[in-house]
Amino acid sequence: MRNSPSDARLTGLFLDMLAAEQGAGPNTLDAYRRDLTDFSEFLGRVGRRFADAETQTLRDYLADLDSRGFKSTSVARRLSALRHLYRFLLNERIRTEDPAAILSGPKRGRSLPKVLSISDVDRMLRRAKELSEAEDASPAKRLRSLRLYCLLEVLYATGLRVSELVALPRSAAKRDARMIVVRGKGNKERLVPLNEASRQAMADYLAATDAAKADTKADKKNGLTASKWLFPSFGESGHLTRQHFARDLKELAVASGLQARLVSPHVLRHAFASHLLHNGADLRIVQTLLGHTDISTTQIYTHVVEERLKSLVRDLHPLAEK
Repeated sequence: MRNSPSDARLTGLFLDMLAAEQGAGPNTLDAYRRDLTDFSEFLGRVGRRFADAETQTLRDYLADLDSRGFKSTSVARRLSALRHLYRFLLNERIRTEDPAAILSGPKRGRSLPKVLSISDVDRMLRRAKELSEAEDASPAKRLRSLRLYCLLEVLYATGLRVSELVALPRSAAKRDARMIVVRGKGNKERLVPLNEASRQAMADYLAATDAAKADTKADKKNGLTASKWLFPSFGESGHLTRQHFARDLKELAVASGLQARLVSPHVLRHAFASHLLHNGADLRIVQTLLGHTDISTTQIYTHVVEERLKSLVRDLHPLAEK
């Protein structure tokens, strides 16, 4: 086995397969790379490599993760990475058996997502709009406020993943667009409807960016060179980063009287789904809007449906107590 490819080489081949055959995006690939690098470092300490690790070695690694204080969800994710890796090595005939096949992961309680109330979201939307309309703000500050308001309106109207939101093309803001095409996980496309508020927010934001482009100084200061992105940036990706939006969102939460730790782009995606279900939307429709391949992923929101059904029985059943 000493003549087998190195762990680094196998990791590269594995990631190439994920990108080419499964359409894995940069964030997914980075997560796999981190997990497998950590596993490889553990194997190095016990004199093993990917190509010759045994089932007991994998068990020892999972135990090591537990001793380092990893949560059960993180251990389960690492085990999932190992299973994918060893299936790949088996298919490529680098291994003749799969040492991860009989491993069982830690038992996980399925935690409910944090959800903002409708009134909480309304408070944030109102505050964002107020900041975007502040007459004493500088042009640059007003533009940033319009961008944040636009991001918030579109996110709550569509439930997009934050990676999908910040990477929206400029063409998504067409004046008469009632639907936008979103490229999600696995490079799959889906249609997502827009409401009037989100369309207006995009129109106002684009009008402000076009006005800023007319000023050469503002153009250089704000990075508003011609771009295909709706939310352009100077960064390597060419568009606003997830981290930048998350920071702005937490600042807005504080300005709205909410705790920053309770607010994130993902929490607003949860709010979108939960509020739809609470108001009677079908779970399959919400699955489609969120871009979930498997309905089981969407079923984490069934607690919302159950509470709504309970209230309907309580309020509408003829034998319910008055």
